[in-house]
Amino acid sequence: MAILKKTLRNGVRILIEPNSIVQSASLGIWCHTGSKNEQDDEAGITHLIEHMLFKGTPRRTAKEIAEAIEGRGGLLNAFTDKEVTCYYARILAEDVENAFDVLSDMVLNSLIDPEELQREKNVVLEEIKRGEDEPGDHVHELQLSHRWGQHPLGKPIIGTSQSVSSFDREAIVAYLDRRYRGGNLVVGVAGRVDPETFFDLVERTLGDLPAGGEAEPMEPPQPRSGRHEIRREVEQVHFCLGGETCSLYSPELHTAALLDAGLGGGMSSRLFQEVRERRGLVYSIGSYNMATSLAGVFNVYGGTGLETWPEVQETIWAEFDKVRKSGFEADELDRLKRNIRGNMVLALEAMSSRMRRMCQNEIYHQRDIPVEETLAKFDAVTNEGILELAQRTLDPDQLTLTAIRPK
Repeated sequence: MAILKKTLRNGVRILIEPNSIVQSASLGIWCHTGSKNEQDDEAGITHLIEHMLFKGTPRRTAKEIAEAIEGRGGLLNAFTDKEVTCYYARILAEDVENAFDVLSDMVLNSLIDPEELQREKNVVLEEIKRGEDEPGDHVHELQLSHRWGQHPLGKPIIGTSQSVSSFDREAIVAYLDRRYRGGNLVVGVAGRVDPETFFDLVERTLGDLPAGGEAEPMEPPQPRSGRHEIRREVEQVHFCLGGETCSLYSPELHTAALLDAGLGGGMSSRLFQEVRERRGLVYSIGSYNMATSLAGVFNVYGGTGLETWPEVQETIWAEFDKVRKSGFEADELDRLKRNIRGNMVLALEAMSSRMRRMCQNEIYHQRDIPVEETLAKFDAVTNEGILELAQRTLDPDQLTLTAIRPK
């Protein structure tokens, strides 16, 4: 069924994708703000706010917030990214109104109690320590930092121990007042829901929120190449190797996705087959393409022993070189397109995936992008396009390598 949209006077956008077949719904309140929008002294504040909005309102304690959703068999969660923050619930159809009441209460009326804030800062500090203790995760943050430097996109979403420790209630409230405004909010629901009832509910609840809050213009990061090895008390070399691809708005976006899928996107990818299956050098190896509104980066990641690290590097370089010279074979490219088509169509059988896609398209493109349009763009990718992008993205002189290795 077509997506229904309504924009309130203060800029809040409401999106509904009704589905009368399922017995559930996925609901999200999205704010177009992320770590990219933080000022120099606010590193990690967006993520900390995401935590704090679960800690209680005048109507509900933290426990009652959780019980209001989980006590009815639903799921409640949130995430913070570089450019968005999302609070979401998956619930039975009969509980949509209750779920929106809980989520909107969190977003509008969080107490930001100073004692709770101190406790939650300690929780985030432990989260930072855990991330640093897991080199397979930490190496990705280091790679972005080395690649994009001090640009807001290059900084960790979670912040630093120093920055998180410095936040007080006034800083939290100031950020909320600046960023959680009508122009930045999108409310989306996909599943079994009555559209008119839901439109009215959101308008009554969020209609008086202050307008404004749109994203400010920002220059893209200037990528930096180079090799960075960090020595730690670890058993393996954990590495990221990658280069620049393209932003969400680039005509090469779908080409970049296919390049990623072919090189390291699954067990049938070139790197998995060559590095793990044929040579047995790693347990895991893969790749991903991270596209933002300003820039994109392609990274290969994995872990291997110190003695096999040179051969892993040589093998990856060799696979990069093959793609830069020849791209993909015709049947290989066709298989990659079918793989992406299947993954996308299967994912959209879940209401949570439909809600997420609908809201992200609105935030980044201000319109619904039909699945057929996206699939047509993948079908239109040619091997010549793969070659052109690969020659830039996989240029050895433009790549960044970050490795956490044994002492």
